Amino acid sequence: MSLLRLSGIQRLSPSVRQTIRSTTPLRNFASHVNKPLQSCIASLRHLSFSSSNRTSLTVPSVLSHPKRCFSTSPEADQQGRVDTQRLDMSKFPQSHIRNFSVIAHIDHGKTTLSNRLLEMTGTINTEEEKGAPLDALQVEKERGITVKAHSTSMFYKYNGETYLINLIDTPGHVDFGYEVSRSLYATQGAVLVVDACQGVQAQTMANFFLAFDAGLAIVPVINKIDMPSAQINQVQEELMKSFGITEEETLLASGKTGMGVEKILPAIIKNGGNEDSPMGNPAGPLKVLLFDSSFDRFRGVVCLVKVMDGVLKRGHKIASAYTKQVYEVQDVGILYPTQLNTGALYTGQVGFLIAGMKTVKEAQVGDTLFDPSSPVEALPGFKPSKPMVFAGLYPVDSSDLEKLKDAMAKLTLNDSSVTLQKETSDALGMGFRCGFLGLLHMDVFTERLEQEYGLTVIVTAPTVPFKMIDAEGNETMINNPSQFPEGEAGKYTYKEPMVNASIVVPSEFVGPVLVLCEGRRGVQQDMNHMDTRVIFKYKLPLSEINTNFFDRLKQITSGYATLDYEECGYEPVSLTKVNIMINGSPVDPLALLVPRERAEDMGREIVTRLRELIDRQLFAVAIQASIGSRIVARESLSALRKDVTAKCYGGDVTRKRKLLEKQKEGKKRMKMIGNVEVKQEAFLAVLKRD
Repeated sequence: MSLLRLSGIQRLSPSVRQTIRSTTPLRNFASHVNKPLQSCIASLRHLSFSSSNRTSLTVPSVLSHPKRCFSTSPEADQQGRVDTQRLDMSKFPQSHIRNFSVIAHIDHGKTTLSNRLLEMTGTINTEEEKGAPLDALQVEKERGITVKAHSTSMFYKYNGETYLINLIDTPGHVDFGYEVSRSLYATQGAVLVVDACQGVQAQTMANFFLAFDAGLAIVPVINKIDMPSAQINQVQEELMKSFGITEEETLLASGKTGMGVEKILPAIIKNGGNEDSPMGNPAGPLKVLLFDSSFDRFRGVVCLVKVMDGVLKRGHKIASAYTKQVYEVQDVGILYPTQLNTGALYTGQVGFLIAGMKTVKEAQVGDTLFDPSSPVEALPGFKPSKPMVFAGLYPVDSSDLEKLKDAMAKLTLNDSSVTLQKETSDALGMGFRCGFLGLLHMDVFTERLEQEYGLTVIVTAPTVPFKMIDAEGNETMINNPSQFPEGEAGKYTYKEPMVNASIVVPSEFVGPVLVLCEGRRGVQQDMNHMDTRVIFKYKLPLSEINTNFFDRLKQITSGYATLDYEECGYEPVSLTKVNIMINGSPVDPLALLVPRERAEDMGREIVTRLRELIDRQLFAVAIQASIGSRIVARESLSALRKDVTAKCYGGDVTRKRKLLEKQKEGKKRMKMIGNVEVKQEAFLAVLKRD
């Protein structure tokens, strides 16, 4: 009896009922009879699940794969779902493959829309996987943002033909722009998602031009049209004015309700065709692009790859153009959305590869994999990302240094934009100097260390890379305040990194934004009006952006402003070092490099905040800021004092004086040997600016 023809639970035969209550999970059964789980529970409540009534009947094979094995034919059903047990990837030539990315500004609904596409094609089950399967990291689920590009494959039937569609959901925040550019390299098209309530934002423009410059077919989608505050006509006008996208080219959809989503995949198939411009040579020698990787503690390195030429099969030998090592392909397949072994990947297809790589250095993002018997010219790979923020990471317990080293190596395999270098601090011991693309990137990286590896680290105040130039014109990069030559600072000239910032704000907030940018040493380049909003172009020092600039921007615009920036070289700056001392001892992690004209003000701000963050001790604590040998600011914490005279109920005053003098001498000795505990918040206090 076929369960596919059943329309309800009451029509099941007694033998199948017995089979279900014996061996079949109720949730799996619910997905087959197309009934809500609660309805199945209510209908099956009268059945007995006692072990004495169980039989040895065999479960029908269709129940063994409840999510994806809906069809007994290798071809897709009407919704595009396929029998994954008999999936033949050779049935999908380049003309039937579409690789595309979903790009948008942060919080414009990329992941929700992507999940809706996966539900529509039967790739995920709406009852079982209501969460965000593409946001797999804990930090993504907690923050509600995408920080890693996630790939998955779908099968969709269009005009009687089955298409393999590879979707890559990308991050929206500017700090993860490297993930977006890397994902676009592995695709032929992009779905540009724009919020119907917020319209075109800073990252919308940045991501559009990334896709446009890469020559990708762009499918514009206005999302969240079900919202009461949606302004569809206004957003369509913005798309036309900003990118030349007409109303006829734009799709209207709602990732939340599913409205209009059914038009997106046909548009991808029609606009991203590969018949006229095939992606590679199926008969040529094997050439594979490694565009991402992760580490599985049981299986080693898992590579995400795109087959550029030839065929990649399990059991084949492959070689790395970067390491020159040879491996045997152990597993190969697609992400559906989890790993699904297919035995082979063909030209133009995107999937995963496991080849026994055990160390993180063996899988370099942008590497070319090929058949060692047929060498090929290596692909150009990816342009290395440039770290924009540097910070020191130190283990709270010095015995965890090796664990921290191993954890960071595995994380950098998954996030190659992070740079690592060992360093030593007098105050914190051994640690690492890390380079990040931004403050959010740094925050997410440290949070992943804690969540995925159970490590708590101390993060020092972030700095930006400065250039130090001597009299002969030789340049040296300064990534750490400890590298600044305090005694010989006059022998050098310095340059700081600059960025071109795009700020989109409602018209009523123009004044406060101008004040903020001018106060951060910004130079206005341009200002354009777009209906009710204004687009500012400013040149700003990166050191000003990497403080709490974005927080202040959101605060003064009631959360409506958006920011995007890109580096634009270096400009001269008069630089000096501000040292922070506690009881006369310099604290290296709190030192920072600032423009000379702001050094004294920064020193006063920092010591004032530290006074609020450092707990009082049993001895007096002096917090000072110095420039060279000159003290520019000081705050003091008075000692906690026990009333040693409380037991004296009278008598001569000399007795009280004797006890007080004894206490005073004890506090002097304590100050000489006592340690002041500095909280983690103190290291980040230097970021706060009023």
